[in-house]
Amino acid sequence: MAQLGRNRGLYLTGALMLAAQQWLMAERDFLVRGAVDAIGAGLAPAAARAALFIFAASAAAAVVRLASRATLFAGGRNVEYELRAALLAQLHRLGPSFFREHPTGEVMSRATNDLAQVRLLLGFGVLNIIGSALALASALYVMASISGRLTLAALAVWPVLALVTRAFSARLFARSRQSQQVLGELSGRLLASLAGGRVVRSLGMAEAEVAALERESRRYLAQGLLLARLRGSMWPVVGTITAAGVLVVFWYGASLLLAGRISTGGFAAFWLALLRLSWPMLAVGFVASIVQRGRASHARLCEIFAAEPEIADGGARAPERFSGAVRVSHLHYAYGDRDVLRDVSFAAPAAGSLALVGRTGAGKSTLGALLARPLPTPPGTVFLDGSDVCLLPLCAVRGAIGYAPQDAFLFSTTVAENIAYGLPEDKGGGAEDPARTARVAEAAAAAQIHAEVLGLPEGFDTVVGERGVQLSGGQRQRVALARALVREPAVLVLDDPLSAVDTETEAAILEAIERQARERTLILITHRVAAAQRCARVLVLDRGRVVEQGTHEELCAAGGLYALLAAEQRLWHELDELAHGSPPARVAPEDP
Repeated sequence: MAQLGRNRGLYLTGALMLAAQQWLMAERDFLVRGAVDAIGAGLAPAAARAALFIFAASAAAAVVRLASRATLFAGGRNVEYELRAALLAQLHRLGPSFFREHPTGEVMSRATNDLAQVRLLLGFGVLNIIGSALALASALYVMASISGRLTLAALAVWPVLALVTRAFSARLFARSRQSQQVLGELSGRLLASLAGGRVVRSLGMAEAEVAALERESRRYLAQGLLLARLRGSMWPVVGTITAAGVLVVFWYGASLLLAGRISTGGFAAFWLALLRLSWPMLAVGFVASIVQRGRASHARLCEIFAAEPEIADGGARAPERFSGAVRVSHLHYAYGDRDVLRDVSFAAPAAGSLALVGRTGAGKSTLGALLARPLPTPPGTVFLDGSDVCLLPLCAVRGAIGYAPQDAFLFSTTVAENIAYGLPEDKGGGAEDPARTARVAEAAAAAQIHAEVLGLPEGFDTVVGERGVQLSGGQRQRVALARALVREPAVLVLDDPLSAVDTETEAAILEAIERQARERTLILITHRVAAAQRCARVLVLDRGRVVEQGTHEELCAAGGLYALLAAEQRLWHELDELAHGSPPARVAPEDP
C-alpha cells in the first residue's frame, strides 16, 4: 500500500518510541528486584534510591508511550486521508458498468465504514501489534534473566493459545466481511428510499418502504449478533487460558522461592514482567478482532481499486486550444447484446451547429454521451479537431466539450455554486469574486432562469437541496443549462434542454443557444422540430441509424421521418392553441 510507504517515518518513529518505553519498563523491573532485595536485607538507603529510579523510569515510560500513541495514530489518520482521496479519484475513473454492479449505498458503505475499519487497523491496531510484540520481548528478557525454568512454565499455555487464536481469526474474518456486505446493502436500500421520497409518498408506499428497511435491518442485526457472539466468546476462552498460565507461575514460582532458587525481589520482578506479558496474551483476541475486521474492510476497498476503468485516459498530447470540429465515423455502440447505435457517421465543423433528432429510443442521448465520453467511446470513431478522443487526455476532452445531459443533476449547494461548478480558475476566483458573479448571472440570463432565481428566498445564494429538490423540473434543467453555458467550451452538447419548459421560455432559450452557436460548435439533441430548424444541419436517427441528414428545408421537402415529425408537432401545436381558445396561426404550405 503506497500510503503506508509515504507515512513509514511516523510508523518507524512510533515503533522506536515503543521500544524505548519497553526498555524503560524492563529497567524498572530490575530496579524493583534490587529494591525488594535491599528491603529484605535492611538496606534502607539503597531501597530509597531504587524507589526514586523506579519512579523516574515509570514516568519517562508513560511520557514516551503517550508520544508513541500520538505518532502512530497520526500515521493511521494520514493513511485514511490519502486512501479516501485515492478512493474518490478511482470512483471518478470507473464507468457505468461498475455502478450497475455496485449500488451507490454499497459504495458509500465502503467509503465510510470500511475505511474507518482500515484506519482503526492502521492506527490502534498497529499500536497494539507493535506494542504487544515489544512488550513480549521485553517481558521475556526480564523473566528469562531471573529464571529460565519459571519462564518456560509461564509459556506452557502458549501453544494452546496460538491454536485457539488462529481458529477464531479465520471465523472473525469471514463474519466481519459478511457483516460489512450486509451493511452496504442496507445503506443502498436506505439511500434509494430517501432519494425516491417523493415517489414513495405520492404512491402511498411509505409502509412498504419501512417494511423493506426493517427486513434489511434485521439481516444486519442477525449478522452483527453472530459477529458479536464470536468476539464475545473469544475473550473468555483467551482469558481462561491466560489465567491457567498465571496459576502455573504461582504454583511453580512458589516452589522455587521456598527452595531458595529465586529471591523475593526476583519473584516480584518476575511477577511485574508477567503482568506486562499478560496484556499481549489478553490482547491477542482483541487485536485479532481488529486485524480481521480491518482485513475484511481492506479487501472490500481493494475490489474498488482493482476495478478497471471502462474509460481510459489517452496518452496523446492535447493542443492548447480546440477549434471545435467534431467528426463521427462508423460509430457502433451496444448495451450488452442490444445495439443502440449502428454505423453512425457525420461531421460538424468548428463553430457550426447540428441538431440530432429522432423519436424516443433512437439513440440520441447515447450518441451525445459518447461525444463527451461519460460513456466508453469506441476507439477510432469520434474525432475532435481530427484527433481520436480516445487518444486524448480525458480532462482535455471533457474540458473542450461542455455536456448538459437530459437528466439535470444539481448538487446540494447554492444556485450560484451549481452554475459556477467546473468554472476554470482563470475565469473566476472565489465565491465573492465580481467577475465570477457576473459570469454566473450572464449564464443564468441566457438560460432564462435569472428572474426566477432572484425570486427565490435568498436569490443566487439559495440552497437547492438534495439533487435540486427545492426547484421544479424546468428550473433544474435551466440551471444545468446555465452551468454548461458558463464554461464557454469549444463544443457544446445539449441533450434535450427544452423538454421541461413552456413555449415562450423555449423561444428565449433557443435565441440564446443561437448566439452560442456563433462562437462555438453546437450539437443540439432534441425531439422538437422548432429547436432543430435553428441549426445549420439536422441529423435524423431511427433505431440507432442515421436515416436522414440535411438542412431543415431539405428534410421537410424530402417527406421522410423528419417531415412526419414536423407535421405531427405542427398538428399538436394547433390542437393546443385551439384547446386554449386562440385560433391557430396561419402556416404557409411549405412550413411544417
